[in-house]
Amino acid sequence: IRRAIDNSYQRLHDYERLMRINYFAAVAVTLGVLPGMVKQGAGHIINISSIGVLTNAPRFAGYNASKAALEAFSRCAAAEYRARGIRFTVLNMPLVRTPMVAPTRIYEHLPLMDPGQAAELVAQAIINKPERLATGLGVLALLIELLAPRINRAVMSESFRIFPESAPADGAQTAD
Repeated sequence: IRRAIDNSYQRLHDYERLMRINYFAAVAVTLGVLPGMVKQGAGHIINISSIGVLTNAPRFAGYNASKAALEAFSRCAAAEYRARGIRFTVLNMPLVRTPMVAPTRIYEHLPLMDPGQAAELVAQAIINKPERLATGLGVLALLIELLAPRINRAVMSESFRIFPESAPADGAQTAD
């Protein structure tokens, strides 16, 4: 869902759906596997977040909020379970060239990650077990947000003008 907040006043259901999919579903799976990991004294949970959480990308308020909630849960859980041998990794995935992004024509001209590269990131997370794994672009976005938030707001404001919204779930079309 790529939509300005201005155009979401009557669409709270979009935010609720994103939280169900991106936050509550991941938390439910985590809560389901943690008892077994505690019993065996080891485990590793990788939660897929988004580079959007690091950039605060406009038009993605609902999506980024759902992924930020998952990140907050992961960081809290990491602290609670570390002494029991359970690790948590947050993977800030960039845009991946999948059918989900295909309807957005502007993405055709951007260097998106291919699914094989995304799988390599997941493999890195499995092998190295970092607390956070992000691409160079994600790390740069995080540093800019931390060190020069005004620059980040200016860049994100400009991207707000450039990138289109997604069509509502009911099938109504918006301009690409």
